[in-house]
Order: sequence, then structure tokens, then C-alpha cells
Amino acid sequence: MTAHPAYLRHFKKYKDKVKSMDYKKMYAEKLVSADTAAAAVKSGDWVDYGWTTGTPVAVDAALAKRMPELYNVNFRGGILMWVPEIFKIENPAEHLTWNSWHMSGIERKAIAQGFSYYAPIRYSELPRYYRESASKPDVAIFQVAPMDEHGYFNFGPNASHMAACCETSKVIIVEVNENMPVCLGGFENVVHISKVDMIVEGSNPPIAEMGAGGAATEVDEAVAKLIVEEIPNGACLQLGIGGMPNAVGSLIAKSDLKDLGVHTEMYVDAFVDIAAAGKITGSHKAIDKGRQVYAFGAGTKKLYDFLNNNPECMSAPVDYTNDIRSISALDNFMSINNAVDVDLFGQVNAESAGVKHISGAGGQLDFVLGAYLSKGGKSFICCSSTFSTKDGQLKSRILPTLNQGSIVTDTRANIHYLVTEYGKVNLKGLSTWQKCEAIISVAHPQFRDELIKDAEKMNIWRRSNKI
Repeated sequence: MTAHPAYLRHFKKYKDKVKSMDYKKMYAEKLVSADTAAAAVKSGDWVDYGWTTGTPVAVDAALAKRMPELYNVNFRGGILMWVPEIFKIENPAEHLTWNSWHMSGIERKAIAQGFSYYAPIRYSELPRYYRESASKPDVAIFQVAPMDEHGYFNFGPNASHMAACCETSKVIIVEVNENMPVCLGGFENVVHISKVDMIVEGSNPPIAEMGAGGAATEVDEAVAKLIVEEIPNGACLQLGIGGMPNAVGSLIAKSDLKDLGVHTEMYVDAFVDIAAAGKITGSHKAIDKGRQVYAFGAGTKKLYDFLNNNPECMSAPVDYTNDIRSISALDNFMSINNAVDVDLFGQVNAESAGVKHISGAGGQLDFVLGAYLSKGGKSFICCSSTFSTKDGQLKSRILPTLNQGSIVTDTRANIHYLVTEYGKVNLKGLSTWQKCEAIISVAHPQFRDELIKDAEKMNIWRRSNKI
């Protein structure tokens, strides 16, 4: 006999109510103080501390009180947006190491204090590292949005690798923050209460904001103009962080471009401005049509408000967003990233000043490779031609060879377009002398003759008939 539809509706409501009550009971049973949660960390543990805006606050403060009695605690996290309390203890190097997947200025300062270290990665591989690493997290502590009616805690704008972290951690501690935006997605953007060991209700601090740097300079705007004129209608965008990508975004927002898509590692404020200008529809995307896809987001309150409960935006793990196969599946993919310096062979350094750490590999190489594999795709490495030292000396960002100790982020075989305020050049398929000549053509005029002399010594200079 078939049940009456009205009975089925009533039974479903009853089941949902019971289910909700079970989750609430489970929540109450797992709710603990920050001090109790901090007690889960022991000497010698590997502790995952979340990612960007997901770094814990209340448990961090409680753990800082315990740290002087602990030794060899290994923390993992990245892109810190405020100084954790554990960094402020006396002689932190005696008690902890901070292992960063991608460093901010806060973490760079900790390098000099002797307890912070970078973990070199292709960011796209990070979830697999967790799943296959021998040193899986003993404890994972991170901020989340409040639990929903289905028992899920949303990672906020930090899907990145957090699901893989939760899968492999022995103990999971979530710190609830009512201000954390709920970032919708397709997969791996939440953790269920059944998987959580402890819940801490924090003080609900505002979500930390990250600016895009100062206002765009004339150089930024000149570079942006050269890039934007290469972007067709219907293109799919990836923007890195920094003044130049932000300037590109601002110029796109003011342009006549239409039907753009977004598939990016980091969601930045520029995308909000482009969307507000009506330029983003995602209608030409072969995958995730109509969705703005990202692995994590950090910016101003405007960005967090835009991402919150927005079905247009898709929070997804980094092994999907940064996978070359995902990127190359999107026609006319435009990847726009910064560099610290570039040499005459076409090697790109986006990570250090000699041996001095600046940034990390992140997903730059993935997007450089993926964009070129995309039908009609282009990747742009952009930088100002020069910078000024503290004592006012003008230095070229285009060098004969990278400085000793500098990191090669993109090899000479990978670079596609190089853009400075003096022009843009397509370096794909060029011989060493052609590539050298093209790179020097976008260097600051003051340094070109000197670069030519260096190129001659390296046997990569042959002046073309066009010069």
C-alpha cells in the first residue's frame, strides 16, 4: 500500500526535526572551552592552524598560555593576516616551528626570529600532501561559520586544502565565528559535526581584511592597459594578488568587455568590482558555467559580503581550481601574475630577493602552464621595469641572470607574455637570442645597453635586422 502524500510530508518534517535535534545534542556534547581545546596539543605534535582568515583566535590565545611548557610543536598554516598569540611568547623558537605553505609579511618577519620556515609546494598538490604525508596532523584547529541545520560547518573562504586536512587529522577542533561568510561550492568546502571532536565558540571577531596595496601607480596602469587590450569577450580570468593584477581588474571593470568568466586560485576585491560592473556572466565557460570558481578568498569586507551565501561563487579545493586540466578546459583563459624579477633567459622569480624570502610558488606555474594549454589562452607575467632601493638607487628588475639564491618560479621554457610599462612581448618559441632581444626591449631604457653587453658575454645576443 502506498503511503498518503500528506503522511509522507509529515514524516519528512518529523525526520528533519529529529535529525536537527540530534545535531544540536551532538553540538552541546562537543562544546568545550578554548582552554580545554588547547589542552589537546602535546609536545612533538603537528598542529594544523587553518588558512588565512580561518586561523584560530580564541584557541590560539589559550594555547599561547600553554606553549612555555611545550616543546617541538610543529604548526602548519599560511598567509597569516594577523600575528598569532603563539608567536608572542618568550623565545618562541625554543617551543615551536611555524611551517608555512605560503608566507605573508608576518611570517617573513618570523623567519628572522628563527622559528618560521617555508614549505615549497605547487599549491595544487597540497591536498594530496596531506593525504599521503607521513606527518599527518595530530590536531587541526581553525575557524568556521556556524553549523547549519544539516550539521555542517562551512570553511568560509578557505576551502583550499581544509577537507584533506580534516580527513587526515587525529583531532579536529573548530572555532565558530558568526562573522565567517558561508561560501557555497560544489565539494570539500565543509566539515560535518560527526567528524569534529571539539567545538569552541569564540568571541566572533570581524573577519580580517587584506588590502590590495596602495593605489595603482602610473606604471601599474600602463601595464594593465597593455594586458587588457589582449583580453577578448568571453575570456576566463585568473588574477594574482598585488597592485598590477588589481589595476588590470579595475581597468576591466571600466572596459567594454562582456561575458567574462572567473576561475582563480585567490578571489580578490577586483573580481567584486568587475562583477558589480556587469562584466561577469561565465556564460562561455565549458566547465562550471555561470560560476565564479576559487580556492580561497581574502580582501576587504566588500569581498566577504559578496561571497557570503552567493550561489554564483563556487568555493572549491585547490587541487581542482589549480589543476592544469581544469584550467586548460576553459577557452581563452587569461592568467595574470606578478614577478620579482626576470632574467635574459626568460627565467621568472616570483618568490625571493636572492636568498631573502618574499613569497611562495603558490599556483603561478600551474596557471602559466594551464593558460597556454587553453584554446586561445594567454599567461602574462607582469612587473615594473625598475624599483628603487631604500637609499634611492634605481635598479632593473630585468637582469642578465637571476641573483644568486633567487628562486626560479617559472622556467625559461614556461613564460608566455612578459609585460612592463615599456611594452609586452610574446616569448614562446623564440631562440635564446630572440628571447633576449625581446626581453631587453621592455627593460628600462637606462639599462638596455648594459644588458646587451651582458648578453654578448653570455653568447645570447644577435641584433636582428629590425633593430
